Amino acid sequence: MCEAVAVCSSMVPGCDGVDDGDDRTAGDERAPGLLAGFRRELYRCFTRRADALLELADAVLCRQDRVHMLAELSLEPECRRGHGAVYDALNCGNVQVTRLRWALAGLPLPAWPDGRIRLAVDVSNWLRPDAATSPDRSFCHCYGRGRSNAQMIPGWPYSLVAALEPGRTSWTRLLDAVRLKPDDDLAAVTAAQVRGVIGRIIAAGHWHDGDPDIMVIFDAGYEPARLAWLLRDLPVQVLGRLGSNRVLRQAPPPRQPGQMGAPARHGRELKLSADTACPGPDVHTTTETSRYGTAQARAWHRMHPKLKARGAWEGHQGKLPVIEGTLIKLTVDHLPHDGDPKPVWLWTSEPAADADEVNRCWQAFLRRFDIEHTFRFLKQVLGWTRPKLRDPAAADRWTWLILACHAQLWLARTMTADLRLPWQQPAPRGRLTPARVRRGFRAIHGTLPRLAAAPKPGKPGPGRPPGSKNRHPATRHDVGNNTSKKTAQKTTRSQTG
Repeated sequence: MCEAVAVCSSMVPGCDGVDDGDDRTAGDERAPGLLAGFRRELYRCFTRRADALLELADAVLCRQDRVHMLAELSLEPECRRGHGAVYDALNCGNVQVTRLRWALAGLPLPAWPDGRIRLAVDVSNWLRPDAATSPDRSFCHCYGRGRSNAQMIPGWPYSLVAALEPGRTSWTRLLDAVRLKPDDDLAAVTAAQVRGVIGRIIAAGHWHDGDPDIMVIFDAGYEPARLAWLLRDLPVQVLGRLGSNRVLRQAPPPRQPGQMGAPARHGRELKLSADTACPGPDVHTTTETSRYGTAQARAWHRMHPKLKARGAWEGHQGKLPVIEGTLIKLTVDHLPHDGDPKPVWLWTSEPAADADEVNRCWQAFLRRFDIEHTFRFLKQVLGWTRPKLRDPAAADRWTWLILACHAQLWLARTMTADLRLPWQQPAPRGRLTPARVRRGFRAIHGTLPRLAAAPKPGKPGPGRPPGSKNRHPATRHDVGNNTSKKTAQKTTRSQTG
């Protein structure tokens, strides 16, 4: 066993959110050209109702208050069309999602000192509990107030991929979004989504042969071992969080001379809940941080789960694989708002991570929480989940419109003046939050070329005659996947005659 101890007395950039003071985006002279070029490409992605969709995005960006509903966006000066055209653009418009994905991947990515790209993947829910006429709704897991107060609420879950930045920041670079359907396999859909993002990143020239592997970070709820197996042919290092109820196996002991029988595939069992019985770690690091006190990381090499031919691995051809990685246990002295922190268990697809790699992993995992700030900004400020849309296709168009708005704010972060409120502290140039950049985007929008054409004069249609009844009520849809239940009912009926 090799034990390495690393002690850092200074602040570690990226581990506890302390920036190193080097803002690589400040003073970027390419920002105006990149912003104008991205807007032109965004306009080309709209193949139907293009003018209304672009003006709707400009209204979201230039509004000085939070977005509460779609109709109020038509009152903004940047939107020259009525509220009917706004809803018509989302319901009947068309967005070339593939082209928009390539446009987002072509923008610059956040630079890290070690040159490694770090991606975070997580699910954010668009809750629609009362939308009985909306199809493809699933039961979304939502945390309530207080511990052990989670709820399952109907809605549309979206899987989003974002590139993380070093240092303490509320910025992330959103790259992709996929709506999860009730009958989708979370691991399979996520692996396909990450595969597409990695392919576009490599094609855009952000990663070359010889560069460090791209680190993809997942929170609890994902199966990192299976994701590592599905992405094994890509230059990817998977890092995920494990629940304390998991059980992993060590590598089998060396085979003794003359030992009979098949070689063992699994070694000693290690229960994460009984951490006191864990063997001595292969790597032990200690780091002093400003927000968490002393952070200790213990790592065990070649740890893997014992797979069984059921669930996701049912129907696997051949023997079940042994997916080895490094198990990391992170403990800190205190949290910023909690005095009794629990240990965090991480698993990375690197089988034998050294001390530097172990520190890099848990520091990158702490940076993953920046995507939570992005989710909050999308929902509370840009109004991502505010519209009451019935069609999930319209919800997808609105989601991609919000992602395009967030990308424009990311490009304009060095071009915006700090229009702070009287009670807010001044922020250094290049360190503005997304909300402050949005507050000054209207001044930037006036300097950009106008792409949308002027609206044509028209008048609203006659609508339904007064006193007439709706003879075509909307179809009501169940929540979740009921395919297996209906199949079981048909089988029971056929067996009983």
